[in-house]
Amino acid sequence: MGFFGFSLFVLWLLEIVAAQPKTEPLEVDAINKIIDHWNLRSKLNLTVDPCIQNATWAPETANPRIACDCSDTVCHITHLKIYALDISGEIPQELFLLTELMDLGLGINNLTGPVPAELGNLTKLISLSFSSNNFQGTLPPELGNLTSLQQLYIDSSGVSGPILQEFSNLKSLLTLWASDNRFTGKIPEFLGSFTDLKVLRLEGTNLEGPIPSSFGVLTKLEDLRIGDLGATDNSLDFLENLTSLSILDLSFNKLTGQIPASFKNFSSLQYLYLGSNNLNGDLPSDIIGSKLISLDVSFNPLTGNVPLDRKDISINVVGTSINDVNLKNEKASGMLHCLQGSNICRIKDPSSSFAVNSGGTEQVSADGIKFDNDSEMLGASSLYTSTENQWAVSSSGIFISNPNGPRYIAQTDSQITNTLYSELYKTARISPSSLRYYGLGLENGVYQIELHFAEIQMDDSNSWKAGGSKTALIKKFEANVTNTVMDIHLLWAGKGTCCIPLQSTYGPLISAIHVSQVSEYKNLSKSNRKRIGRILGIAIGCAAGLLITCSVLYLWWAKKEAGHMRIHTDSPRKN
Repeated sequence: MGFFGFSLFVLWLLEIVAAQPKTEPLEVDAINKIIDHWNLRSKLNLTVDPCIQNATWAPETANPRIACDCSDTVCHITHLKIYALDISGEIPQELFLLTELMDLGLGINNLTGPVPAELGNLTKLISLSFSSNNFQGTLPPELGNLTSLQQLYIDSSGVSGPILQEFSNLKSLLTLWASDNRFTGKIPEFLGSFTDLKVLRLEGTNLEGPIPSSFGVLTKLEDLRIGDLGATDNSLDFLENLTSLSILDLSFNKLTGQIPASFKNFSSLQYLYLGSNNLNGDLPSDIIGSKLISLDVSFNPLTGNVPLDRKDISINVVGTSINDVNLKNEKASGMLHCLQGSNICRIKDPSSSFAVNSGGTEQVSADGIKFDNDSEMLGASSLYTSTENQWAVSSSGIFISNPNGPRYIAQTDSQITNTLYSELYKTARISPSSLRYYGLGLENGVYQIELHFAEIQMDDSNSWKAGGSKTALIKKFEANVTNTVMDIHLLWAGKGTCCIPLQSTYGPLISAIHVSQVSEYKNLSKSNRKRIGRILGIAIGCAAGLLITCSVLYLWWAKKEAGHMRIHTDSPRKN
C-alpha cells in the first residue's frame, strides 16, 4: 500500500470513529462517580468512553457490566450489573441519573439503608434486582411506577412491611422473587391480576393466607412456591386451571381439604411438594402425570396407596397413613408409621444409640464412636433406611437453577479447624427444602443429641459474613423418646440466600449426628430444656430450621443472618 492509499485508510478509520456516537456526558460523569463511590476502579477503570465499541465490560457475562444503546445520536447506558462484589453502603444518588437503564442488577452485596424512592424514576427498567442485601424498612410506593418491569428480584433484601397497593401497577411482570423478607399482612389479591406471571416465589415471609382465589387465573404460571403462611387455613381450590405449572411447592402452609384429582391433567408438572400441611383423605390413585418425577406429601393425615404406575418417580409419604409398598423393609416401615403419633409402637430388640456420617462413608471418630455410612445419593423426594435399620433419612425439594445439576451431598478437601477429626466434617448432607433423620426402634428414655456442623460451601466474605467457614461446631440437646422413634428435622423455611457463592447454595446442611441414651424416660420441664441464644461464627447452609420431635420436645432453629444462629425451645409442634 502506497502513501496515498495508507492516508485514505487512515481517513476512513477517522470517519468511522467520528461517526460513532459519544455517551451522554451527564451519564459518563455519573457512572464514574458510582465506580468511585463503591471502590470499583480496580475492577472497572474507565479511561475511555463507557460505551466504546467492543468494550470488555459490555458482554452479558461481564461483572461489573456496563452496556449501552448507541442507536441514536448519543449513546445511553442501558445495563448496569454489579453482582456479588462486596459493595456496601447506600445507593449513590448518581445512579438515578441513568434514566435510560433497562437492566439494573445489584444482587448479593451489602447495600444498606432504605430502598431509595428514586428507583421509581427509572421507568424504562425491564429487570431490577437487589436481592441478598441489607436494606431496611418498607418498599417505597414509587416502585409502582416501573410499569415496564418484567423481572423483579427482591428476595433476601431485608425489607419489611406490607406489599403496597401501588405495586398493583406492575402488570407486565413475568418473574417475581420475593422470598425471605419480613413482609406482613395478607397476600395481595392484586397479584392475581399479573396474568403474564410465569414465576412467583413467596417463601419465608410473615405474610398470612389464605392464598387468594384470584390466583386461579394465573394460567401462565410455571413455577409457584409459597411457604410458611401464617394464620388462615388455605385450600388447593385455586389451582384447578394452572395447568402450565412445572414446579409447585406449597409446603408448610396449613393447607386443608383433599388433594384434587385434577393434578393428573397438569401435563407439564414435574415437581409437586405439599408436605407438612393438614391435607386429608386418600391420595388420588392417578395423581402422577406423565412428566411428574418427584412427589412429597409427607406429614399430612393422608391415607390410601402409593400409585404404582411408574417406577421412575421419587415419592415421600413419611408421616402419613399411606401404604408405601416401595418401602420393603417391614421394621422401617412400621417405625416410620409411628411418626404419626397415634400408633403405639412395640419392638423386640430396641437400641439406645446411633451415629451417622451425613453424606460420607463410615468413619470412627477420635473418641471411638462409629459413624455409619450415609453416602447414598438422595433425590428430589427420597427415603433411605440404614443397613441395620437403626436410622433413616428423607429429603425433599429441588435446588433453584443449579448450574452443576442436582447435588444433595457437599464435600471439601480443606482441613476443618476446631476438631481432632477433620475427616468427619469433609462431607455433609444438604437439601433444598426438608431433611429429616429418624432414629428407629429406640428404647424410650432421655437422649443426648449431638449435631455436627461445618460450613463447607461458603467462604468468608464481607457481604455474607460467614465468619466461621471450615470450622467444626457441635450443638447438644436433650430430648425424650416416648414412642421408639426420634425425628430430627432440618428445613429451609425460605429464609436466607439462594445464590451465595453460587446459584443453589441454600437449605439445611449437616455433617454428622450422634444420639445416645442418657437415662430412662423423665419429664423435661421448660426450665430444664437447653436454651441457647445467639451463637456467632458459623453459617449453616445459608438458612436452616431444626426440628427435633421426640413426642415431647420441639426445637426450632432459624439462622437470621449468615454467621448468626438462634435456637429456641417450645411446645411440641402441631400441624
